[in-house]
Amino acid sequence: MSAVVARAGGVFWLPVVLAVIAFVLIGVPSSWLTLTVAGLSMGLMIFLMASGLSLVFGLMDVLNFGHSAFVSFGAFVSASTLAALSGWLTSGSLTLEVLALALALGAAVAFGLGAGWAFERVIVKPVYADHLRQILITMGALIVADEVILATWGGVPLAVPRPSFLEGAVIIGDSSIEVYRLFAVAVGVVVYLGLYLMLNRTRMGLLIRAGVENREMVEALGFRVDRLFVLVFMLGSALAGLGGAMWAGYQTLITPDLGAEILVIVFIVVIIGGLGSIQGTLLGAIIVGLMQNYVGFLAPKLSLASNMILMMAILLWRPNGLAPAAK
Repeated sequence: MSAVVARAGGVFWLPVVLAVIAFVLIGVPSSWLTLTVAGLSMGLMIFLMASGLSLVFGLMDVLNFGHSAFVSFGAFVSASTLAALSGWLTSGSLTLEVLALALALGAAVAFGLGAGWAFERVIVKPVYADHLRQILITMGALIVADEVILATWGGVPLAVPRPSFLEGAVIIGDSSIEVYRLFAVAVGVVVYLGLYLMLNRTRMGLLIRAGVENREMVEALGFRVDRLFVLVFMLGSALAGLGGAMWAGYQTLITPDLGAEILVIVFIVVIIGGLGSIQGTLLGAIIVGLMQNYVGFLAPKLSLASNMILMMAILLWRPNGLAPAAK
């Protein structure tokens, strides 16, 4: 990790610098704390959705514009599971509520795994090493997926129930912090640590990275690199499904347009963080989350444009992103 920070030139301090500047501009500590936690929770949920895209590009060199379809399906599968288990959510039993939430998130992840496998085998495998065809065919797949969601769940906004233990807020001084936001921060941190350890501390991570660098050598040692890449794609899709499920609980009302709305933010995060870098994706997601909340409070009219302005500023400063993957 220290090597990554050194190579990134200290850019991992940017969220702290941004928070300090916002503290001065906002001037009210309670409002600043609420906005900061909201920004962190939003950023970590975006990280869940963007990390899969960054992982697939960094390790497989695949530009998957259909990535947001897994986000949408994760959101709707999770919402439908919670709706089916609504009796558990209103039972008053903490155990049943936790189990219902676990099943909903697990259903989103399981769907992402299965759909990711099918997507890689049918859509992506024929267009490896051809970025233009990857963009065209995955965009087409995204359109088809959106129509499937529309046909299955309809165009009416779908309400997403929450377990009661994730409702309400924690009061810290004069600040009110939603419990769900704290839950989102915890899930995001756990997922990031799991990804980092998997890629840097396990045999599977070593084989995947070695397969990227020298596929022929790894295959000569008896390992099937294509199978490893399928697992990477499935993992990326599962993370998108989990991110979609978390985002659905955050919004509490979802529409079939969810994936298209998220796609732009996800790509902004991956680009400013550095293509193929999990650390960079985390950094970019946190900066985007904080920026959107701070700007939304200080200058609401600039809120929608803040992400584009941020991306342009960062790319003018560091054209390869804040912390691009090592080559």
